[in-house]
Amino acid sequence: MSYHFNKIEEKRQKYWAENQTFKASNDSDKPKYYVLDMFPYPSGAGLHVGHPLGYIASDIYARFKRHKGFNVLHPQGYDSFGLPAEQYAIQTGQHPAVTTENNIARYREQLDKIGFSFDWSREVRTSEPDYYKWTQWIFIQLFESWYDQEAEKSRSISELEDIFVSEGNSRINAACDDDVEDFSAEAWNKFSADEKEQILLKYRLTYLAEAEVNWCPQLGTVLANDEIVNGVSERGGYPVVRKKMTQWSMRISSFAERLLQDLNKIDWTESLKESQRNWIGKSVGAHVDFNIKDTDHKVGVFTTRPDTIFGVSFMTLAPEHDLVKEITTPEHLDEVETYIQASAKRSERERMADVKTISGVFTGAYAEHPFTGESIPIWIGDYVLAGYGTGAVMAVPCGDQRDHDFARHFDLPIPNIFENVDVSQEAHAGKEGTVIANSDFLSGLEYKEALNKVILELEKTGQGYGKTNYRLRDAVFSRQRYWGEPFPVYYVNGLPKMIDLEHLPLRLPEVEKYLPTETGEPPLGNATDWAWDTEKNEVVSNDKIDDTTVFPLELNTMPGWAGSSWYLFRYMDSGNPDRFVSEEAQKYWENVDLYIGGSEHATGHLLYSRFWTKFLHDRGWLTVEEPFKKLINQGMILGTSAFVYRLEGENVFVSKNQIKGNNVQPIHADVSLVNSSDELDIEGFKKWRPEFTDAKFITEDGKYIVGREVEKMSKSKYNVVNPDEICKDYGADTLRMYEMFLGPLEQAKPWNTAGITGVHNFLKKLWKLYHNGEEFSVSNEKPSADSLKTLHKTIKKVTEDIEEFSFNTSVSTFMICVNELTAQKCNSREILEPLAVLIAPYAPHIAEELWEKLGNSESVTTAVYPVFEEKYLVESMKNYPVSFNGKMRFTMELPLDMGKAEIEEKVLADDRTKNQLDGSTPKKVIVVPGKIVNIVI
Repeated sequence: MSYHFNKIEEKRQKYWAENQTFKASNDSDKPKYYVLDMFPYPSGAGLHVGHPLGYIASDIYARFKRHKGFNVLHPQGYDSFGLPAEQYAIQTGQHPAVTTENNIARYREQLDKIGFSFDWSREVRTSEPDYYKWTQWIFIQLFESWYDQEAEKSRSISELEDIFVSEGNSRINAACDDDVEDFSAEAWNKFSADEKEQILLKYRLTYLAEAEVNWCPQLGTVLANDEIVNGVSERGGYPVVRKKMTQWSMRISSFAERLLQDLNKIDWTESLKESQRNWIGKSVGAHVDFNIKDTDHKVGVFTTRPDTIFGVSFMTLAPEHDLVKEITTPEHLDEVETYIQASAKRSERERMADVKTISGVFTGAYAEHPFTGESIPIWIGDYVLAGYGTGAVMAVPCGDQRDHDFARHFDLPIPNIFENVDVSQEAHAGKEGTVIANSDFLSGLEYKEALNKVILELEKTGQGYGKTNYRLRDAVFSRQRYWGEPFPVYYVNGLPKMIDLEHLPLRLPEVEKYLPTETGEPPLGNATDWAWDTEKNEVVSNDKIDDTTVFPLELNTMPGWAGSSWYLFRYMDSGNPDRFVSEEAQKYWENVDLYIGGSEHATGHLLYSRFWTKFLHDRGWLTVEEPFKKLINQGMILGTSAFVYRLEGENVFVSKNQIKGNNVQPIHADVSLVNSSDELDIEGFKKWRPEFTDAKFITEDGKYIVGREVEKMSKSKYNVVNPDEICKDYGADTLRMYEMFLGPLEQAKPWNTAGITGVHNFLKKLWKLYHNGEEFSVSNEKPSADSLKTLHKTIKKVTEDIEEFSFNTSVSTFMICVNELTAQKCNSREILEPLAVLIAPYAPHIAEELWEKLGNSESVTTAVYPVFEEKYLVESMKNYPVSFNGKMRFTMELPLDMGKAEIEEKVLADDRTKNQLDGSTPKKVIVVPGKIVNIVI
C-alpha cells in the first residue's frame, strides 16, 4: 500500500478536530504540564517555514508528556492588536478588525495543516472585548495599588490613604515620584479631594507623567526603543524624534530588585538571564547634589565612583534635562537650542551605540564642587541620557573614557587623582589596587575605603547619600493609535477616574479615519461617541460633555505588551466571564512549565510579564510570582536569498560570473524564480517586477546565474518558503521532522528544500515496514534479539533527546532504527507497535494511521510511552578474534558466559583451527574470556 500522505493527514486532522483530541481538563488526577508558545501576531503575509520551528518543538514535547501520563495544556491564540493592521487600515480604509480576522483565518488554516496538538477550545485574541475587558481590569488594579518598599510588596491604595490619614507620608517607604513633598496627617486631612488625588497619582503603580518618548510623526505614535533601528521606525523606516508627552506609565522600576533576584529561581539560559540583568542594570554608588552657582537650583547625579569626586572637571547634562533651559545663559541659548533639536532626532539606542561621535555645547552655567567649592562648567552632550540615572553626570575624565574623549575634544582639564597612573592618553577605569591621590581626605586610600569614606562625608554635609540605582526605567504605557485596548479612564477636572468593573469592557468606538486628528490628538479623537456618562454608565456623544455627569474619555490606547503580559493565565480558564482566571484553575495549572519563543523578547515582553505576574501575586489574585518556569529560545531558520545584478544607472542585468568591476547593484529576486542550478527564469522575473519588463540580460551561455546569500528569512528579501507548498508536496510529517533535523533547536540554520527528500524517503520506508506490498502486514511472531535491541536502543536515545530538547539527533536515531529493522525484515507487532508511539510526537499523522491499522480504536495520543529495558541491550555473545602466534586468522561467535575450558574446546574443534594447525599440536592456548583467543604453535 502506497504512502498517500495528503489523504492520511487530511483524515487525521479532521479526526483530531471532531474528537477534540487535545482538549485539556482543569480537573484531572493526572499531573499537569503546561506548554506554551510565544503569542503570535497574525500578519497578512501568513506563515513561512521559519515560523513553525518553535511550534513544532513545543508540540513534540507536549505530545511526549501526554504519552508519559500528563494532563497537558497546549493552547494557542493571537496577539491581535497592533500597528501593522492599523497601518493597513490607514492605507486602505478597511477596519483593522476585518484585516485581523482575515489574517487569523489564514494563520489557523496553516497551523492546522502542520498538525499541531493545540487545545483550540481555549483560543484567545487580545482584540476581543471579552479578553481586553480583563486587561482593562488589571490596569484598574494597578491604578488602585502602590508599592511598599519596606515590605517589597504591592498594596491597595486604600491602605496608603489610611496611613496618610493617621500619620502623613514622612515615615512611609513607598515607590513614588521624585517631587513628592512631606506632609502631616493634619495637612492631608485638610487637602481637597482633587489635591489628594494629585498626590495619590504620584504613588500609584500606573500613573500619568510627562515623559521623554520616541515620537514617530508619520506613524502617529510613540515607539519603544526596540521598535527603532538606526534612528528610524523599524516598521516603515520613518524618522523618529524625542519629545515630551503626558503618558500613562507603569512603575516597573519599583520591582527591579525582585525581577533581578528571582532570575535565580527559574530555568532559563544564562545568556537570557544576563540580558535581563543588564537591562535591569543594578549599580551601587552614591547620589551627589551639586549646587548651581548664582541660582537656587541644584543638579543631582548618580555615580558608582564617588571616590573619584575630586577628579570632576566639568558636568554633562542630557539635552532633554529639565534644568537645561533654566540654567543656560542668554549668550549660549541659541547654540543650546539648536543642539537640543538635533539630538531629538536620534534615538536613545543610537546615542548609546555611537561612541565615535563627540558632540556637546556649553550652557554658560557653573556648578559648585560639594567639597572644594570650585566652579565646574556645565555642558550638555547627547552621550548622557535623560532616562538613565538622573540625566546628568559628574565628568571625571581621568577615570571614564567617554569623559576623557569629551575633555580632550573640547580642551577641558583632565586632573589626575590616581597614584602612579598616566592618564594623559586614556582614562584609568580600574578599581582594585588603585590608590586615590590629590583628593584631600581621600588621598592615599584604596577604592573600597575611599568609597565608604566619601559617602559618609556626603551624608554629613547633606550633599549626598549612598544609593543603589537601576537602569530599568518605568515603562511608558500609552500609544497614540486606534487599534489597541481602550483605557477604562475618563477625566474629571483633568484628573483620571476609573470605570467600574461591572461596566467593562469599554469597547473601541467606530472612527471615520485611523490617523491622528488635525489638532494632533490620537485617532480616538476622531470618534464622535467617546464620552462617559457617569449616571447612565455608558458611552455617549462627545456633544454631551457637561463637566457634571458626562466626561471625556482617554484618547490613547494601551501598548502591544498589555494583552501579552498576562495571556498565559487566561488560557487556563478562557471562558470565565467573572474572573480573569478562577482560583481553582490557576492553582491547578500554576504557571507555564515550558515556554518557547524568540530571543527578541528577552527584555521587553518577558520583563513586563514577570512584572504583572508579581503584581497580581502581591494582590492575591495569583499563587505564583513567575510566569514561566523553563524558557527556550529557538534559533532562526535562515533563507537562501537570490540576487540579480543591475548595472548602475542602466536597466541591464549582468549574470553573476560576467560581472566586471564594482559598478553593479545587487537586487533581491524572488527565490521561486530560481531553479536548483541558480538559473533565473528571466521571463518570469520581467513579469514579477513591471519596472524590469524591458530590462536586458547579459547571460552565460544563454543562462542568467544569480548570486546566493544566507540571511534572515523575510518577505522583504523574497526568500521565504511557504509551508503550505511543503505540506502539499511532501506532507506535514516530513516538514515537522525536517525542521527538527536541520540542527539544534537553539541555533540558527539555513533552509535548503533540496534536503527534504531524504526525510520524506525515510517516512516512506517507515510506512513499508508495516506493509507487504499493498497489504498491511504485521505479525504476532516473537521478534528477534536484534530487533529488540534496535527498538530499545531507539527508545533510550529518543527519550534522552526529547528530555534534552535535542530533536535533531532524534530524527537521525529514527532513520537508523528503520534502516536496521528493514534489514532485519522485522514485521513483529512487539516492535512495530511501540515504534508507532515513539515516533508519534514527531510524525503524528503517519503514527495515528499506523496505530489504527494495528487495531487500536483510541488515538495514539492516549498510548503509554514505550519503556526502555536495559536487558535487551546487554550483549549475550562475543565475536572472538582467534589468532595463531599473534596473527588473527578468523573470528568466532561464542556466548559471553562461556568458561575458558569450553572456549578452548570449541575453538580447537573448529575446522578453521584444524586447517591452521595442519596436524600439529599447539604448544599453548591462551584464552582471555570476553576478549581474545591466541594459539601458540
